[in-house]
Amino acid sequence: METIEAYLAALSSKDPTPGGGSAATLVGAMAAALVAMVARITAQNPVHAGRADEASNVASEADALREALLAARVADEAAYGRVVAAMALSRDSAAEKAVRRDAVQLALAGAAAAPLRAAELALDTLRVATRAEALGNTHLQSDVDCAFVFANASLAASAFNVRINHAYLKDDALIESQESALGAIERLAAVITAKWSRPGAPP
Repeated sequence: METIEAYLAALSSKDPTPGGGSAATLVGAMAAALVAMVARITAQNPVHAGRADEASNVASEADALREALLAARVADEAAYGRVVAAMALSRDSAAEKAVRRDAVQLALAGAAAAPLRAAELALDTLRVATRAEALGNTHLQSDVDCAFVFANASLAASAFNVRINHAYLKDDALIESQESALGAIERLAAVITAKWSRPGAPP
């Protein structure tokens, strides 16, 4: 298993992957992991015995999201790797230029789809964070708040990575479809954020 130190070393290197999209998924995975921690501690606390089943369900859902976000990291790195590979194709002849152009466009479509999926997962993590807060374990409120902030950051960073690929895509229909989906995710996240009950929560 790769250590966090090894990942950060790779992130700081001159190599194009991992990059921002990959890092966004890890921030989201940390949010989900914090939610699972809060839920598990709450589930075993006699003070919160009446919420034990709900806490266990929250922990399971958060675990699944953490795994999905880790898988999204792999997908994002692979997707951008295909962009790098396509950009490196020969363009000496007209035929080669056409092949390269099509390969780049296909790769960019995938490179936009990967962070869009990560944004969806970040939204789901925001939702499960609200369920963790509702468990009422005030001793762990700062952990829930951190999870909430991390999930929001993961979503925002993923959105940046969707849109940077749109700047180079030529498929207007695909851009419109992905932008519509991303906008819906952002609007739902804004509603959750507006309802976040913790004093001092991010605006």
